[in-house]
Amino acid sequence: MSWRQYRPLLQPISRPDPAASPVQKLIRRRPVAAIEAFADADIHPLLARVYSARGIESPGQLDLALTRLLPPDLLLNADRAATLLADALEADKRIVVVGDFDADGATSTAVVVSALRAFGARHVDYLVPNRFEYGYGLTPEIVALAARDQPDLIITVDNGISSVEGVAAATALGITTLITDHHLAGRELPQAQVIVNPNQPGCNFPSKSLAGVGVIFYIMLALRAELRSRNWFAHRAEVNLAQYLDLVALGTVADVVPLDRNNRILVAEGLRRIRAGHCRPGILALLEVASRQRGSVVASDLGFAVAPRINAAGRLEDMSIGIECLLSEDMADARSRAMRLHALNQERRVIEQGMQEEALQILEQLALEDTAAPVAMTLYQGGWHQGVIGILASRIKDRLHRPTIAFADGDAGELKGSARSIPGIHIRDILDAVATRHPGLITRFGGHAMAAGLTLPRSAYRQFATAFVEEVERHAQDVHLQAVLESDGELAADEFQLPLATALRFGGPWGQHFPEPVFDGRFAVVSQRIVGERHLKLVLTPAGGDTAVDAIAFNIDPAVWPDPSIAEIEIAYRLDVNEFRGQRSVQLMIEHLVPH
Repeated sequence: MSWRQYRPLLQPISRPDPAASPVQKLIRRRPVAAIEAFADADIHPLLARVYSARGIESPGQLDLALTRLLPPDLLLNADRAATLLADALEADKRIVVVGDFDADGATSTAVVVSALRAFGARHVDYLVPNRFEYGYGLTPEIVALAARDQPDLIITVDNGISSVEGVAAATALGITTLITDHHLAGRELPQAQVIVNPNQPGCNFPSKSLAGVGVIFYIMLALRAELRSRNWFAHRAEVNLAQYLDLVALGTVADVVPLDRNNRILVAEGLRRIRAGHCRPGILALLEVASRQRGSVVASDLGFAVAPRINAAGRLEDMSIGIECLLSEDMADARSRAMRLHALNQERRVIEQGMQEEALQILEQLALEDTAAPVAMTLYQGGWHQGVIGILASRIKDRLHRPTIAFADGDAGELKGSARSIPGIHIRDILDAVATRHPGLITRFGGHAMAAGLTLPRSAYRQFATAFVEEVERHAQDVHLQAVLESDGELAADEFQLPLATALRFGGPWGQHFPEPVFDGRFAVVSQRIVGERHLKLVLTPAGGDTAVDAIAFNIDPAVWPDPSIAEIEIAYRLDVNEFRGQRSVQLMIEHLVPH
């Protein structure tokens, strides 16, 4: 097929989804994108079209070499942080890292602890707040706990930008604080010695999408440069910071930050090192227990297989279990810790399933109709697990395509909430507006556009629920409240080939704001059967073709499928590669299915 002949086979379409969700989904094809700029590049025309639709204007923008990484001196206060840390190393000071209880926080902690030790720090340890006892961030209680080790310096990773009281408590004890974070700043910044955050006022760093692990990695780059200027490596080996990019890739993907070019460079290099086996035993062990092949790992494997197992530690027990797995330098030890994380993740799934069933019963009691669904949802039930409400909020948000907050009981008289949002509704700004209109209603909150956390008095739940919906209504006038699944068009019958599927799989890294290609079309059903408990395995033939292709749809309704009366379906899908017993074949990963 020549470049001039290649065109999408159908015009943009929009179809409702009559599935079980109260809010219908739409499949919308991306606008036709020009691909002439890729004519001289060794890139399949389809992949060129996919790139162009994602804002890539020339093959040069696909260069993800580390040399293209934005320099650390563009990040506000990275130089000051480097000076502070270099002084601490020279003075042999005691350092405590205060992390966060998610995968971004765990990888951030592992990066800074490992790197500082490699640089020569002899007294560096970490502390992660238990979410059930201390809550989020550098609180005065966490400072008091850290003070038992008599640190000279506290470094926060993936948190701290809202820790006004905690920094004040540390200062009162004579402890210096270095805040490294990426969350949005509030009206008041903590009076730390140094703050490094691409989203703080006055920072003009071109990539505002760094995850917490990306921020601390940049500070380690700046620290190495500062140590070089001090001739620190005259009598010790210089640290190769690329060895930490496996952690940076994992944390960046896990935190679902937008994959702009800078983040894609970090993730691509981390994935390259993992595939080559140049990564820490903990990540290799987690891939093993998740049954993922190291040599073919992609970003989605980190996001959907590795990250949930690390997150399970912070959700159910203590994130130090995940951090120790990432810090482990022994494969046998790492495998043991990975198995523990795997067991915790299985336990988390059971808890989540029960909570989701209860949440769906609540929705059924509300008798939601398409025309009457509220613009936002708040859900609470006594007994829900505080560590799993974030996942529950995400599931309900996906089902209804509405901003959703799920609450669980916190300390005496408090509720802990976890919020998830949809494009166009900035959830942290919504909470900020509610707090402004109703002083005292929210005890504390923090987060970013798509996710946030909050605490409020249990007695204020109904008032908050009303205020939250009212505030979302104020912001939702121009927001599309139907779930939209964007498609890259229809594949020709001769494009269901393994080389193209392989090129698409490794054409990323794909992720937030740089989504994996999804296609749509009509197929004849050759066969259908259930595998596992709720997965539908199909053999299909594309319209206009006669070559059969395997497909799978996860978590279908077993009361509906399989259905021998259905001979034709319309699907949105990803063209992927299935590896089984050493054999590789094309497989369609179904995102959306409509019988005909």
